[in-house]
Amino acid sequence: MKKIVASVLGFCLFTMAFSQTNPDWKKKKLDRSGDHLMVQFTVDSWGGAPDSIKNRMGGLSRGAGISFMLDKPFKSDPRWSIAFGLGINASNIFFKKTSVDIKSNVTKLPFRNLDTLDHFKKYKLVTTFVEVPVELRYVFNPEKEDKSLKVAIGAKIGLLLDAHTKGKTLQNKSGATINSYKLKEKENTFFNSSRIVATARVGLGHFSLVANYQITALIKDVAGPSIRPYQIGLCISGL
Repeated sequence: MKKIVASVLGFCLFTMAFSQTNPDWKKKKLDRSGDHLMVQFTVDSWGGAPDSIKNRMGGLSRGAGISFMLDKPFKSDPRWSIAFGLGINASNIFFKKTSVDIKSNVTKLPFRNLDTLDHFKKYKLVTTFVEVPVELRYVFNPEKEDKSLKVAIGAKIGLLLDAHTKGKTLQNKSGATINSYKLKEKENTFFNSSRIVATARVGLGHFSLVANYQITALIKDVAGPSIRPYQIGLCISGL
């Protein structure tokens, strides 16, 4: 997945660097949508996680995000623009026969193996960030932006809003249901309060593939491994 993120970013940079010479856009009247509202649906994972954690991850981990951005085209060439705004992003990382004890009093965040103990059938760790995204955008045909090929690279600065675990349907070690109830625990102590994420998009019209890679670590240095989450998915934009 890291290679996919790098490939999308590389393609965006290549396209921007070797785009065709523009016509005289100053003589044209353009009606741009600006891709102000952006909604993302992603498949999520963790880079840098040791095998002891990776082997405990299970199910389809996923994320979702929404942001509203202001698009400012360059006067000299409206194919290029800078966009910035405000958004929110949530990531759901699923685990199998595992508990992530975010309320523990120990120094390092415990990922407990529950293979021979009672465990939840469905269990996940959810982190939610409020973000300030910035993008450098390129649209091949600003006269028909809604149907044009587009690429963008950027970054997001985020602040942690919430970290919690959620378990559903308690089972014994054999997989038999003990109790159908939900358990939710909230605690931010083990996680860094801010993050920086590199972003890249390439798509057509209102739909694009998106790749996000967190440059800073998710967990504090003293609290666990240097885990860097990443996301690959679909972005729907418009307005």
